[in-house]
Amino acid sequence: MLRAGIVVLALAGSACATLSDAQREQAARIAADARATVVSCEAAFACAQPSSLRSLGSRALAESEAQAPRHYALLLDYGQDALLARLNLIRSATRSIDVQTYIFDEDDAGHLFMDELLAAAGRGVQVRVLVDQLSALKRVDTLASLAGAHVNFQMRIYNPVLGRARISYPQYVLAAACCWRKLNQRMHNKLLLVDGVVGVTGGRNYQNGYYDWDPEYNFRDRDLLVAGPEVAAMDASFEEYWNARLARPVEQLTDVGRRLLRDGVPTVEHGNFEHPERVARISRDADDAALVDERLTARALPVGAVDFIADPPEKHRRSYEGVAPSTHGLRELIESARREVLLQTPYLVLSPAAQDLFRELQQREDSPRIIVSTNSLAATDAFITYAVAYKYKRRYLRDFGFEIHEFKPFPQDAPIDVDATGTVDVARPGEAVPAAGADVVRPLGREYSALRWSVAGSNDPVPLARGGVRFGLHAKSLVVDERVGVVGTHNFDPRGDNYNTESAVVIEDERFARELAGSIRRDIQPDNAWTIARRDKPPVFSGLEYSLAKISEHLPIFDLWPVRYATSYEFRPGPECPVPLSPRDPGFRACYEPVGDFPEVNLSLKALLTRIFTGFGGGLAPIL
Repeated sequence: MLRAGIVVLALAGSACATLSDAQREQAARIAADARATVVSCEAAFACAQPSSLRSLGSRALAESEAQAPRHYALLLDYGQDALLARLNLIRSATRSIDVQTYIFDEDDAGHLFMDELLAAAGRGVQVRVLVDQLSALKRVDTLASLAGAHVNFQMRIYNPVLGRARISYPQYVLAAACCWRKLNQRMHNKLLLVDGVVGVTGGRNYQNGYYDWDPEYNFRDRDLLVAGPEVAAMDASFEEYWNARLARPVEQLTDVGRRLLRDGVPTVEHGNFEHPERVARISRDADDAALVDERLTARALPVGAVDFIADPPEKHRRSYEGVAPSTHGLRELIESARREVLLQTPYLVLSPAAQDLFRELQQREDSPRIIVSTNSLAATDAFITYAVAYKYKRRYLRDFGFEIHEFKPFPQDAPIDVDATGTVDVARPGEAVPAAGADVVRPLGREYSALRWSVAGSNDPVPLARGGVRFGLHAKSLVVDERVGVVGTHNFDPRGDNYNTESAVVIEDERFARELAGSIRRDIQPDNAWTIARRDKPPVFSGLEYSLAKISEHLPIFDLWPVRYATSYEFRPGPECPVPLSPRDPGFRACYEPVGDFPEVNLSLKALLTRIFTGFGGGLAPIL
């Protein structure tokens, strides 16, 4: 025990050791002196590749007037389209590229994207990359290499806990003990900005799973490309974060700085891509002007005014008061609903203020219909979060009037590309294949990185009853009355309200809102989702059971009542059931069959843990 204590103290001491001012300056000089200065292109436009996507920005600015702005908006549902758009835009940059992201991995997608950014810097484009610390690149050597890569390339890390780029488990324990709030305050914003005329934002990070490239688990996500004058507001937000006190040049961080002081700037190459043919194919596609026009540019919608809402970095100051702009904007829009709210969030955990909002909506004389698209236990990458949502399903359905649809792990008609995953022998419905036991998401890929070490394996996807590449919902979108559409980074959860900084694009345009609504409605179709509804009442003592369950639900802990109010239902089409129905429709039970609380899940330890966190996890809600 004494030896363990000595080890912990030694680790704590090393974690707290920082560079002196002189060492920090020396590390910065080493990085600066090593940066390449050669530019491969002397042309004023940096030998940029012509791009119809980038031209949308120039066209929108030319068509805009002071009182009548013009924008073009393009939904990016397919992961391959989202990657294609990014590569094409980077190659079209003539002056600047700014990247703000939560996760930047060292896998095929991350390496490809970084290669493209460095190539742009090499031809004369000013490139800046801002990444949150807990989900930044995995290796200190990689970060040290990037610190000295090129004079046109800069990288900063946001909110580096303990002044480091990377922290180990013992350092995490120390950070949790000394700085729990700081550890949880993360930059969740996501932006790609090209030349100040085109911007991309939404749910996607830079990791295989966001582009259908992971052989085990991928996210069904959504981005939005915006071209036009409001990109200036995105630029201004990026500048705020780039210059924020919590954004540190990577070479100034203790672990990166020590690496530079010890051995200089390392030469780090990522080696061969895991699937080089897949990388080569998307790279060729990004150069194909006709393909980009057909798959992307031709689908962009002309819209009028666009509103970009972003939390300021000051949200992470102790002195910050009030409701953050992203949260305030979303609540105002929902409050304005008259007919319908379509809400898509991967993690259905609501803050007390959000619960009050939906309760008030439900109490209106003509309350709007509230349709929610979220994850099932089988699909989610955050089962603790699902367990807390599971605890409050009665409240969501009965008190707030939600119609909840939970995304399936093997959707049959979603905007995904199974072939791109590189998976072989994918199990289809009806093929009983034992779970391989390797369905895991690395800690870097989790939405809740601050909790990644709290319980070993606690946020890995649960084991399923059959094998195959699975998909989980990650899109964060909102449609109100099919007149306003929102795509952003906010999960409409307490973490987004209080800890993370978030952003969103709001477009009041009926055509755009209908397209976004159609995308969400596709995700909740029976091929892609289960419907959640009240389970059949027991033949006796149903009122007593309901009352006991409701009392148990309101307990912050010890919610151990075994029978829950709701369960999952599968649509069974037939002559009498030609189309899916709302759970409120009188004919619902004739067309839907209950399939259990956790369909597709291998009822093992994780199912038991879900029950446990349902009972004891209510106290975690404020940080979920």
